[in-house]
Amino acid sequence: MDNNLDWGNLGFAYRKTNERYVSNYKNGTWDEGCMTTDDMVTISECAGVLQYCQACFEGLKAYRTEDGRIVTFRPDLNAQRMEDSAKRLEMPLFPKDRFVEAITKVVQANKEFVPPYGSGGTLYLRPYMFGSSPVIGVKPADEYQFRVFSTPVGPYFSGGAKPITICVSDYDRAAPHGTGNIKAGLNYAMSLHAIVTAHNNGYDENMYLDAATRTKVEETGGANFLFVTKDNKVITPKSDSILPSITRRSLMYVAKEYLGLEVEEREVYFEEVKDFVECGLCGTAAVISPVGKIVDHGKEIIMANGNTQMGPVIQKLYDTLTGIQMGRIEAPEGWIKVIE
Repeated sequence: MDNNLDWGNLGFAYRKTNERYVSNYKNGTWDEGCMTTDDMVTISECAGVLQYCQACFEGLKAYRTEDGRIVTFRPDLNAQRMEDSAKRLEMPLFPKDRFVEAITKVVQANKEFVPPYGSGGTLYLRPYMFGSSPVIGVKPADEYQFRVFSTPVGPYFSGGAKPITICVSDYDRAAPHGTGNIKAGLNYAMSLHAIVTAHNNGYDENMYLDAATRTKVEETGGANFLFVTKDNKVITPKSDSILPSITRRSLMYVAKEYLGLEVEEREVYFEEVKDFVECGLCGTAAVISPVGKIVDHGKEIIMANGNTQMGPVIQKLYDTLTGIQMGRIEAPEGWIKVIE
């Protein structure tokens, strides 16, 4: 392992590692792909990604389990979601089996950067695809590049997951029938002004409402919502314009099958939020971030059971899912892919 790294204080930032995976699409087919030490990308000044944002990406982690294995969590679902993103953006599909193979190769080539068990760190993996050939008229590119790089990261929230304060945003994250349900880079670009505005106003994140009626809860800039009712039912918003989070889907399964809780995926009206007792934001980076307070233009909604610390239900969900990921709790069939 690289002893120059302080595993307990990595932070959530990019660090160059040994090798990354690259495959190019040309004349209607993907080449066989290769590993490279070159971390620079060279493309035309008129590349489709630079002109019309034709790009999509994924995010997942590799980590060491309690028994010392290096594993990834449900990479097949990332492969499927990237395929769904590519379809929507008129990009060629990168085969799902090759996606998982690329992940495996990148982890194996950079295994010394996988933080030790118990450090709180992981090896973050970023698969992405973009239009690489020149495009000046508004149309899909003819050539594409698929890449995977890795970087060791610490916990998304250093110092523990303290309840955060979020605000109801005046901006819309995604249009009905738009691209909110895929992991397109453009979705994140248009959320940057909203998150900077929220930070400048003293909030940690935004709550986006549906663009059509602005009455229903959708998601934040990079995470899905989970709510807990007074009687411990776990509810998550259902919408065609939110990203289908792999973490959220896993947590809902854990809630029902491991914890025996009632779960429901349905439309959640903002008017209901005041009646929930816990709220969490779920995604790959942090697993679950507890929300203690939601501010709607000066009106405060306090999460009764999770205002000062992670609420009891969200804590159980967090402990169970991370226990599955780290090998302390037996995982459902197919959830854990052992790399080494």
